Amino acid sequence: MTRALCRSLLLLAVAAVPLRAQDTSRVLDQGVRVGITYSPGMRPGLVVVPTAGLDSLRAILQRDLDFSDQFELVILPASTRGSTGGLSSGSSTASAPLNYSLYRSLGASYAVECYPAGASGRVAVRIHDVGGATIRREGTFTIPEPWEPGFRQAVHRLSDEVVRWITGVPGFAATQIAFVADKRIWRVDTDGAGLSALTNPGEEPLSPTWSPDGRRIAFTMFGGGRGSIVVQTLATGARATVPTTERNLNITPAFSPDGRTLAFAHSSEDGTDIFTADMIERCCVQRLTVGRYADNLSPTYAPDGRRMAFVSTRAELPQIYSMAADGTDQELLAPFDYGITGSSNAPDWSPDGARVVFHRDVGQTLQIFLLDVASRRVRQLTSTGRNEDPSWAPDGRHITFVSDRSGRGQLWVIDVETGRIRQVSTPGAARLPAWSRRLDGIP
Repeated sequence: MTRALCRSLLLLAVAAVPLRAQDTSRVLDQGVRVGITYSPGMRPGLVVVPTAGLDSLRAILQRDLDFSDQFELVILPASTRGSTGGLSSGSSTASAPLNYSLYRSLGASYAVECYPAGASGRVAVRIHDVGGATIRREGTFTIPEPWEPGFRQAVHRLSDEVVRWITGVPGFAATQIAFVADKRIWRVDTDGAGLSALTNPGEEPLSPTWSPDGRRIAFTMFGGGRGSIVVQTLATGARATVPTTERNLNITPAFSPDGRTLAFAHSSEDGTDIFTADMIERCCVQRLTVGRYADNLSPTYAPDGRRMAFVSTRAELPQIYSMAADGTDQELLAPFDYGITGSSNAPDWSPDGARVVFHRDVGQTLQIFLLDVASRRVRQLTSTGRNEDPSWAPDGRHITFVSDRSGRGQLWVIDVETGRIRQVSTPGAARLPAWSRRLDGIP
């Protein structure tokens, strides 16, 4: 049941911006970036050096760096992979110099070198400036063995740190996407691996959303024409029902940036309105909108928590509005052409606060649109197939959404800077994706 289907239940009456270059000496929250001039948008060449005994790690790392869309991955010719890395003869120590001339000839600006760092489970990582033939950054990471729990997420976190070392902004590999398929909520790594179910068969959950710390999800437990909002702790499976949501239909939950407040839409005979509840004290349910037979739903918080975007039918067709977090100062957020474009739904506010993504009906087909909050300019991101229910990655440049361009609804990821798009394979038809924040320290 997609957001569009939720909309049909509730609304029956209703027929790449380039990044700026950064100072290479800028101090970051966990250190400094490598001292190489990095020009966002240029996609510098990067090679991941082969190392004996770390094939599984290298494969994941290389895929993560490719999916970051920050680099042009240099793939080594098969004839050279065993003899041209930082380790001259497949040894387990970094004793030999890197073959800079080879990597330079292949178009690499950076080389990432990994090797065992003595103690079991420790891996050293080096970033090489290929043009300058120097090591610019190195560090040591704890990585479980490939067969141990937490291996993939540990490598994903390493990948994100490599991206941060070079660009100044961490990657998004150590995140997951929750979605609905076959009447269950699932989660999957952003590279399509690590699939696992979060709910039981036959429960009919809807609208999953992540808490900011990635340790909980909230969703609608639908059944019998009603739906309560449930918050589930992922580590234990423990569940708690949001106060007052046991009655009628409650959908589209969204956590505030601090994780304390949960906003959701509550349906009654008077329409559908947005409410909030205090999830720490488990109390204090407040109503933010007064529909007067209009429907208000799909709240999403700005990253500072001061405002939220939402969907309202007060102008007949559903459109994107915004309001202060206490329900005041309500206004149209995304401009539309009445009679030319149709309904707009499923907004998601970007992590940097600058943009809101949503889907809009164009010629009776849903497409993904991007709104610049400051200028109120809207641009269309997709045009092939039916595309809906977008959700931002924490890097603020990638979006996951559902598209039927491959024949059935599946998860896709688009880089809004370059337009590059890729599929994330899922079982069955995927719906209602929600991208987590970074899962630091969570297996």
